[in-house]
Amino acid sequence: MNLESPKVTVDQSAEYLFNALSDVKNYEKLMPENIAKFEVLGDDIFNFGLKGMPEIKLRLKEGNPHTKVNLAAASDKLPFTLTANLESVSANATAVQLHFEGEFNPMMAMMIKGPISKFIETLAQNMNKL
Repeated sequence: MNLESPKVTVDQSAEYLFNALSDVKNYEKLMPENIAKFEVLGDDIFNFGLKGMPEIKLRLKEGNPHTKVNLAAASDKLPFTLTANLESVSANATAVQLHFEGEFNPMMAMMIKGPISKFIETLAQNMNKL
């Protein structure tokens, strides 16, 4: 299952956004209002839970400086990646688009497609809070 957020433009440089997204503590600012839990577990891993959804651990993976930040599920139960693609528009503006990629059985994919789509859309819309 592959999902994409709408592309948003943030009034920050690509370098600033890359550094902000490479710090797991900053993801709390991006979370939707219905967040039930957010906990930093280490320099590269955090745990979050939304009301009515199971908790998810995300680990920061390798990225490409100033163009891409990769996160991956820390559990094999729900294997997926979340990638932030950064495209410099000008010295102080960056276009950001989130890509979600996961392998799920058809029943699971049908159940989570709506909530995950809304979730990554909210993360993208909240990028200006960084």
